[in-house]
Amino acid sequence: MSEERHQQRQQRLKEQVDARVAAAQEERGIIIVFTGNGKGKTTAAFGTATRAVGHGQKVGVIQFIKGEWPNGERNLLEPLGVEFQVMATGFTWDTQNRETDTAACLAVWEHAERMLADRSLNMVLLDEITYMVAYDYLPLERVLTALKNRPAHQTVIVTGRGCHREIMELADTVSELRPVKHAFDAGIKAQQGIDY
Repeated sequence: MSEERHQQRQQRLKEQVDARVAAAQEERGIIIVFTGNGKGKTTAAFGTATRAVGHGQKVGVIQFIKGEWPNGERNLLEPLGVEFQVMATGFTWDTQNRETDTAACLAVWEHAERMLADRSLNMVLLDEITYMVAYDYLPLERVLTALKNRPAHQTVIVTGRGCHREIMELADTVSELRPVKHAFDAGIKAQQGIDY
């Protein structure tokens, strides 16, 4: 391809990008969903939350399922003023007790509702909430109501496999992570600093 043709193609691309940027004028918080069976949903969510903190924004984190696992993101972000509320029971497949899991879920969800009503928060991360809806520990309608009634400037990130279609329909951005290959499947154990 000649330099002139390359330059013409890049100019057309630039004009298309510039037109899209000019057309995007609305400013408001958005709902972002990271779902799918691939690794990286929580990692992507915390990357976004870290970016927000780096820009001086106030972020709150609710973690379902992860329990008391060592948490590199918490180690980094909590000293920077990010509030973490973590579901006390940890992995539901370990506890195998629907009553205690539901109670633990609803207890941490009360913190989520508080955060989702807090005008001082620019972002709320609801990590692994999709499982709570799928397992019927948390009523879908409560989640949808809190998401719809949050302050207009507040962005919410939802993570977890099998995100409910109504949450995905409400979302502004949905990314589905697809598994191609994972070290764990080859017998490599989860590693601090990579997997948690």
